[in-house]
Amino acid sequence: MKKGEEKVNLQGPWKDFSRGIIRENPIFRLMIGLCPTLAVSASALDALGMGLATTFVLMGSNFCISLFRRQIPSELRIPMFIIIISTFVTITDYIMAAYFLTLHRSLGVYVPLIVVNCIILGRAEALAYHRAPFSAVLDGLGMGAGFMAGIVLLGSIREILGNGSLFRLPVTGDHFQPMILMILPPGAFLVIGFLIAGLNALTRKGKKGGEG
Repeated sequence: MKKGEEKVNLQGPWKDFSRGIIRENPIFRLMIGLCPTLAVSASALDALGMGLATTFVLMGSNFCISLFRRQIPSELRIPMFIIIISTFVTITDYIMAAYFLTLHRSLGVYVPLIVVNCIILGRAEALAYHRAPFSAVLDGLGMGAGFMAGIVLLGSIREILGNGSLFRLPVTGDHFQPMILMILPPGAFLVIGFLIAGLNALTRKGKKGGEG
């Protein structure tokens, strides 16, 4: 009986975390936050930096919004959300500028623009404002992990095909001819389109297999 109770207790937290990985993946399922995804995914390292920054802001803002949700008037919630989110974005921006200057310069304006990322505000409104802090933090971690996995995958494919490297380390032979298109804006649209189409095809195949 105790084992069954533990399973029930663990189901909620796991659901909060796993939601953003596949079922509600911000990039491949909800298709939100695509502006930074397409803009900074020309290399895997830049993509990883953006993914970590977004995850930190998601977790921090979700926690604070959930913690003070009873003190935030409903008619003022959106301005308060923006203030809390912008605080964590500013912290992230300053830390990057102080300790990861090269990455900070590479990401440029897209770090401050995390403030208006639809993922952050969407999770604050849909979940953090209505849930306990622990659940809100798990949701932020899961959504951030899903976003980071998606943008790093996109960045890795583009960097390998367009530059012959991965995390700025060469991974191809001397005879490799890079496809420069892949590290240009059109390449981002092509790769993300094929990834979304592939994931949709796998999902449909899985559903048909389950029905059979």
